[in-house]
Amino acid sequence: MFGLQRINDRPRNVRLDTLVRLRWFAVLGQFGAVLVVHLGLEFEVPIWACLAVIALSALLNVALRIGFRETQWLEPDRAAWLLSFDVAELAALLYLTGGLENPFAFLLLGPVLISATALPPRMTLLIGTFAMLCATVLVFFHYDLPWDSEDPLQLPEIYMVGVWLSILLAIGYIGVYTWQIAEEARQLSDALAATELVLAREQHLSQLDGLAAAAAHELGTPLSTITVVIREIERALDPKSPHAEDVKLLREQAQRCREILAKITELPTGEPFDRLPLSALIEEAAAPHRNFGVSIGVTLPPDRTAEPVGARNPAIRYGLGNLIENAVDFAHRRVEIFATWTDAEVTITISDDGPGFAPEVIDRIGAPYVTHRRPLVRGPDDEDAVFGLGLGFFIAKTLLERSGAKLGLTNQAPPLHGATISVTWSRVDFERPSASPPLEPAAQPS
Repeated sequence: MFGLQRINDRPRNVRLDTLVRLRWFAVLGQFGAVLVVHLGLEFEVPIWACLAVIALSALLNVALRIGFRETQWLEPDRAAWLLSFDVAELAALLYLTGGLENPFAFLLLGPVLISATALPPRMTLLIGTFAMLCATVLVFFHYDLPWDSEDPLQLPEIYMVGVWLSILLAIGYIGVYTWQIAEEARQLSDALAATELVLAREQHLSQLDGLAAAAAHELGTPLSTITVVIREIERALDPKSPHAEDVKLLREQAQRCREILAKITELPTGEPFDRLPLSALIEEAAAPHRNFGVSIGVTLPPDRTAEPVGARNPAIRYGLGNLIENAVDFAHRRVEIFATWTDAEVTITISDDGPGFAPEVIDRIGAPYVTHRRPLVRGPDDEDAVFGLGLGFFIAKTLLERSGAKLGLTNQAPPLHGATISVTWSRVDFERPSASPPLEPAAQPS
């Protein structure tokens, strides 16, 4: 249904300009810090060695600007090499300026965090391991920290062990935490994109009847002209002419086209067909899922005089249809749909006699890529394989909530079993006319 792939299967490229800009910022900061310590505080610093390391980083930036376009996107492995260079360059500066005694040692976290937000986990693991290795080496091998020679700073070994452990733990914990947050953001963005595609598709389908009627109306005039001309030709031909049968066939087929167009123009469009009662909405959502071995029962209040009438909203129809489809998938024999309404609220409740929601995921259902459905065996080219990850339910929930609905998910109390989903609107929201956004952006005046 969608051309979307699972997010973990897509390449995660990094824009070169982003890394270059960050490195220029680092170069300026390192150059300023070295000059302040050497010239401002007048501490002894291996100034030329430090400037050489910083210059090497600047030269790499210049080479990248010359060799690549500003809009170049880097593959994950190339981006990982550049971030590893940043770790090594910073480790070299720390080696020259006190190792982990230098308060700027925590900057070793920087490249790891960038990798966690933009690169695959394998690359982040390698860069994080390299940063930890550099931090460990700096514990034992480094120049003295630039300080007042008359009152040198002596840090206890136990304190330096604590600094080393804190940097290692920070690289591990903050790296994993950042990757988790970025991964959830990517999944949510991917799921929202799928939601927009579904909504656009449903809107296209809901507009087909109107487009067909308009096309039929436009085709009616030329088809009438064709019919008149054929009749004139038929009258002018001798009945014994070899073309008489062909002209007769043309007339019959033209008449058949007129009958087809007449049926199309009778399609319900516009008011009052842009609105439908609650019972018709439920039937439209449930009809495609009947005859799958699970009976679907619909229960409505006996008094139908005040039945809500809402807009024919494709988002609501798709959302309810998806919830009913999930119930049918998990039900053993029967799915029950109950509709109730008052002057203030409209509620649709969908129940099944299946196993119910698994306890370990019931609190997370509705988030993208969360499921307790058994994985389906699908081919590598099956686009529907994206479902079964909880994405379908996320789309349904998002579309229904956009219409003003609130969803509630529970398991039925023993001895009953199965899941229950309630969808509740305020009556004002349900009966509000639909205002679907345009499917294509309006053309800008030239």
